[in-house]
Amino acid sequence: MKQWSAMLGQELGGWPDVSSRPMFGFLSFYRKNAIFAALPYTRGVGTPNSFMFRLVSMADELREKAEQSRQIRLEERSPGAKWYIFELRSADDLRDALWWLNQAYEAAGESDKHKILRAKRGRSG
Repeated sequence: MKQWSAMLGQELGGWPDVSSRPMFGFLSFYRKNAIFAALPYTRGVGTPNSFMFRLVSMADELREKAEQSRQIRLEERSPGAKWYIFELRSADDLRDALWWLNQAYEAAGESDKHKILRAKRGRSG
């Protein structure tokens, strides 16, 4: 997992507006100010081959995809949780991992836009 985590981290680090910093044994990734992923650094989550990604809300079609995925365990989540655990079982899972990380990255960008709009409305009202 250390190698996979390093590969994923290298990829995420090249995406626009992404920064990272260590947090609680994970390397956390942010799009501007919105956290969207946490890769294991000195500790794991779930299983030794897992990482986390964050989606504040999940559209129905995305939820269906997650329910069909063998890598995401929805049944282990608490109600209302925003973090999802993705389990890598082989190098073949890296493509799907990047797809889900991209979903979280895009959602973090939308979240950041909403925060800016709320802040602007608060100043003008």
